[in-house]
Amino acid sequence: MDAPISELARDIDAACRLSGEFTLRSGLISSEYFDKYRFETKPGLLRRVAEAMVPLLPTDTEALGGLELGGVPIATMVSSLTGLPTLFVRKEAKPYGTRKLAEGDDVAGIQVTLIEDVITTGGAVRNAAVALRSLGARVHTVVCAIDRSDPGHNILDTIELTTVSVLTKSMLDAAHE
Repeated sequence: MDAPISELARDIDAACRLSGEFTLRSGLISSEYFDKYRFETKPGLLRRVAEAMVPLLPTDTEALGGLELGGVPIATMVSSLTGLPTLFVRKEAKPYGTRKLAEGDDVAGIQVTLIEDVITTGGAVRNAAVALRSLGARVHTVVCAIDRSDPGHNILDTIELTTVSVLTKSMLDAAHE
């Protein structure tokens, strides 16, 4: 791991890893919790993550698709660094107004690179990619800040979606030691 990435891993781990008693989404109780919003709400850390994402973007990217909720601030920052337009991709189309799934310009025929904060199983990213493809977008890559998936548990390759990450769970764990 090069120095800037190891420093980023250390700083994100220090900001986001909490100790205490936490009920996880699964219902299990854990003595440790990773609060991703603690880096997304700190402008300095958010910018460093976005800067690390820029070189990971496929060269054919025409728009960034920030996934609700955590991917939106990161995609906005990456957009400000690259000049690429941003889409805000909802978990489901809103049932009123424009009834859009992706806020921003029309996605038909556009090469969209998805931006996500943390991937654990890939379910939300898979749903977004499938939905955007049904609207005519071309989607082949998701760039995430942190890939926390266990080997063999990221389902995105089953829909031909490549995952590229700035950091992994093992990198954060190594920074914590």
